[in-house]
Amino acid sequence: MAEQVPVLIVGGSLVGLSASVLLGRHGVPHMLVEQHHGTAIHPRAAAFHQRTLEIFRYAGIQQAVERAAEREFVQNGAIIAVESLGGRERVSFYDNVNAGVEDLSPTRRLFITQIGLEPVLRARAAELGADLRYATELVAFTQNDEGVEAVIRPRDGGPEQIVRARYMIAADGTHSPVRKALGIAMEGRGEFARCATIYFRADVRGLLRGRNLSVIYVNQPRQLAFFRFSILGDAGFLAVFKTFDARGNRDRMLERALSPEEAASLVRSALGVDGSFGLSIENIQYWAATAATAATFRKGNVFLAGDAAHVMPPTGGFGGNTGVADAHNLAWKIAMVLRGEAGPALLDSYEAERRPIAEMTVEQAYRRYVDRVDQSLPSDGLASELVDTAIELGAVYRSSAVIGAGRDGAIVEPPEEPSARPGTRLPHIWLGEGLSTLDLAGDGFVLLTGQGGADWIAAAEGEGLGHHELPDAVVAALGLDRGAALLLRPDGVIAWRSGGGGPALGDALRSLRAG
Repeated sequence: MAEQVPVLIVGGSLVGLSASVLLGRHGVPHMLVEQHHGTAIHPRAAAFHQRTLEIFRYAGIQQAVERAAEREFVQNGAIIAVESLGGRERVSFYDNVNAGVEDLSPTRRLFITQIGLEPVLRARAAELGADLRYATELVAFTQNDEGVEAVIRPRDGGPEQIVRARYMIAADGTHSPVRKALGIAMEGRGEFARCATIYFRADVRGLLRGRNLSVIYVNQPRQLAFFRFSILGDAGFLAVFKTFDARGNRDRMLERALSPEEAASLVRSALGVDGSFGLSIENIQYWAATAATAATFRKGNVFLAGDAAHVMPPTGGFGGNTGVADAHNLAWKIAMVLRGEAGPALLDSYEAERRPIAEMTVEQAYRRYVDRVDQSLPSDGLASELVDTAIELGAVYRSSAVIGAGRDGAIVEPPEEPSARPGTRLPHIWLGEGLSTLDLAGDGFVLLTGQGGADWIAAAEGEGLGHHELPDAVVAALGLDRGAALLLRPDGVIAWRSGGGGPALGDALRSLRAG
């Protein structure tokens, strides 16, 4: 007999688990299927931005993630480019990855790999009631107006099962079988480099010379690459983007399997040591540097998220963060529709909001790849470089889930100069005792108003809304009149604000809920 579940998540890595946690946070029963037997075994996706930590804060796991991060890396390190680890420094991109951003968020940027992070997400998802099916693969699926019917199969043996879900989230990675089955094309620059990540063990403490380095780009005649090292300085990985022959011409080494000796030679060259330096190669993973975005993020009742929806090079560390933001944007909308608090059309706003941001982020990651790694790539048509904080915190959404976002066309705004206009993330302001304005977001829309906003509060209660009165100083900092109000979405984005001839509160709510 078929199992019935409101949401089926395909893929149990970073983005799938984040979607599971966030659906659980909203009380949505769901099943997650993951073909592997457990969480990540290779240390990918180490850089996590403030917005992602804000999402984890909303999910109740910020402190657990921070503790796991401290076990893996010394935090607040520098990002530099070198000739080799033991040689000359070429460029410093950041002396401290959190310098200058401390006041923008109640959280900080962290370095933690998926090895450290995914168990935290998995434990929280299970705590919130998720049905997690590891070592289980999606065999096939069909859909109609009523939902999705999927066939799943345990990889270790056992009969196939049918799962019927109202919605399905495809978080099944770069090569997404779900995306391919739906016939959704990828658009953009496509693949531009064959790469390899070499995992090794070696004592590099002497070469680090006491420096706290989070990311080390290596630019030398033989290769273009970057390092990350463990907290003990006894292991790490070298991600190699491009290799060259003795005459400086690009060779084809990375288009085939490297021998352990070739891999060790690349690592020693990047470290700046000779053949007597002891190291052991533990694993080599091959991948393609790609910059592309799915032509659509939705087909029927199936939604793409994470690498299934967008693929980008690792420069800037935007990939995993963008995927977590997808899950954050989608989860509350699915929850409201399933609870009957919003019409199905609300789900159309997922693509309207996330695809432009993803497409912009893919291009910004490519731009950084050209600037930091491989300046031989075509530079025609490169987007103007945006500052990292605007990409991380400054998204501007325009959709049916926002009223009054404006028509200036800006896709981001600098969080250092927030407008607090509809479509933007509510600016972080401390309210005392560790409480941020962002912590006021709930499971549904929430009304924020100034002191003495009795009429607004009465209107909110009449609509069944949660509400908060803000101190005058906070109201002023948000650019609101003392008698004004705004609606906050569950994802911390401003959906509406009073004034300017816009719709009244009740009309605004009906419009937002209708989608």
